[in-house]
Amino acid sequence: MNNSKKERLTRSGWAVGEASDFLGLSAEEARFVELKLALAAGIRRLREKRGMTQAALAELLGSSQSRVAKMEAGSNSVTLDLIVRSLLTIGADPADIAKLIKGAESRRAA
Repeated sequence: MNNSKKERLTRSGWAVGEASDFLGLSAEEARFVELKLALAAGIRRLREKRGMTQAALAELLGSSQSRVAKMEAGSNSVTLDLIVRSLLTIGADPADIAKLIKGAESRRAA
């Protein structure tokens, strides 16, 4: 959000901040959430790049399409190990996963 919009909202009485501020997350918790969301977005991008449906990925994982949808949405009910296993199942290698993590850290620094 640009500064002029923040100032306008603040003048109007709105509280402006990051989601972590509203949720009361520690810096480490916020970083974890951002990392998980970056990996979840990576699942969708790689799955679509490979022309795979959510149902096809679910079958490979022995899971359900709705579970894959929850993974891609970054649901808190999905474990990080399932996200990483999904990325590996799609064909990501450790370097691809590292790039997703690095991207999350880069966005945080910006």
